[in-house]
Amino acid sequence: MDWCHYRFRSLWELPAPPSVVFTVLERAEEYPRWWPQVREVTRIDDRTGIGRFRSALPYDLVVTARERLRDPAALVLEVELTGDLVGWARWTLAARADGGTRARYDQEVDVHRPLMRRLAVPGRPVFLANHALMMRAGRRGLAAYLTGEAKGV
Repeated sequence: MDWCHYRFRSLWELPAPPSVVFTVLERAEEYPRWWPQVREVTRIDDRTGIGRFRSALPYDLVVTARERLRDPAALVLEVELTGDLVGWARWTLAARADGGTRARYDQEVDVHRPLMRRLAVPGRPVFLANHALMMRAGRRGLAAYLTGEAKGV
C-alpha cells in the first residue's frame, strides 16, 4: 500500500438545480465565500489557479489546479492538481427528482508535502478525518450559499 496515495468520494445533496450548482462550482475563485477551509484561490489564467486550503490541522496545503474538463451539458468539472497534492479532482452533478442536485466529488491524489509524507503511516487516520471535516463543512457552506443564507450573498 502506498501510504501517500488517497482516493476520496463525497456525495452532496444540494437544494438547487444542477445548472445553478454547476455555475457556482465552476467559479473556483469564489469558493472561499462559502467553503471555510478554502482560504484563498488566485486565478492565473482562464484554466489555472492556485488554491490554499486549511482544515482542522495547523498547516496549509497549496495546489495549482489546471482545468482538464468543463462540460456544462454533462455537468462535469475536472482539474489536474500539482503542488502539495498531485493528481486530479472531479465534480459530477445529477438532477434529483425534487429539483435539487446530487453532487459527487471524486479526488485521487498523492501527497507531496514533505511533512505529510514523513507522517504518512501514523498520520493517515488523522489526515482522513481532516479531509472528512473539510468536505462536511464545504457541503454545509455550499447548501447555505445556494439558499441565500451564506454571509455576503
